[in-house]
Amino acid sequence: MPSRKALIRRPGPRLAEGLVTHLERTPVDAGLALAQWESYTRALREHGWETTEAAPADDCPDAVFVEDTVVVFRDVALIARSGAGSRRPETAAVEEALTALGCSVERVREPGTLDGGDVLKVGDTVYVGHGGRTNEAGVRQVRAAFEPLGARVVAVPVSRVLHLKSAVTALPDGTVIGHPPLVDDPSLFPRFLAVPEEAGSHVVLLGGGKLLMAASAPRSAELFADLGLEPVPVDIGEFEKLEGCVTCLSVRLRDLRA
Repeated sequence: MPSRKALIRRPGPRLAEGLVTHLERTPVDAGLALAQWESYTRALREHGWETTEAAPADDCPDAVFVEDTVVVFRDVALIARSGAGSRRPETAAVEEALTALGCSVERVREPGTLDGGDVLKVGDTVYVGHGGRTNEAGVRQVRAAFEPLGARVVAVPVSRVLHLKSAVTALPDGTVIGHPPLVDDPSLFPRFLAVPEEAGSHVVLLGGGKLLMAASAPRSAELFADLGLEPVPVDIGEFEKLEGCVTCLSVRLRDLRA
């Protein structure tokens, strides 16, 4: 049976200092952010996901965006090396947690850079966004780590958003979804569905056709419902101020060995 574990990390005291690249900085309410994070993690658990918290990294403002620290394929965890040097200390506790969960660990090495948010897995295809926090050497190291396990690694350009998964994610049937103004080249994906809102580009597959998504994308939620899927909206507005989305706040582990 597939595993249903999710790695998370609670927001730290310096959250409001998190990096912003494509947005103007606006004030972040740390108390509200914690409440929103608790609602997000509760939604995971209510839909059958067992959550594991990585140890806090309170000196790292962006540490709550745990997805960026690692990419997991099968039971191999490739520890990232962010293109933003200030984020590299986030990985130590994540590596420790994933080792305890039974993952085999590899690491991106210099000169490679990789943020986990630049990686979208659709079946055995692994799309890697290249152009922002992830460089060519990082893409090559993803290929070296995962192609021996059966992955097909495809590099795609990212220039309009922070990460590939800021622009696109995928529905349960493998259809890639995105808001067209933010997607460099939709033709790179065999099936692409345009959504009407930026936040509608981001879904977490909970299983059974249920999609965890931001409450800020009601028209996209209606589109998904019309397709027979079940949106599960959560308010993550404080994290959206820091270019965060629903995928950023957890690492879903579906293929761990018992």
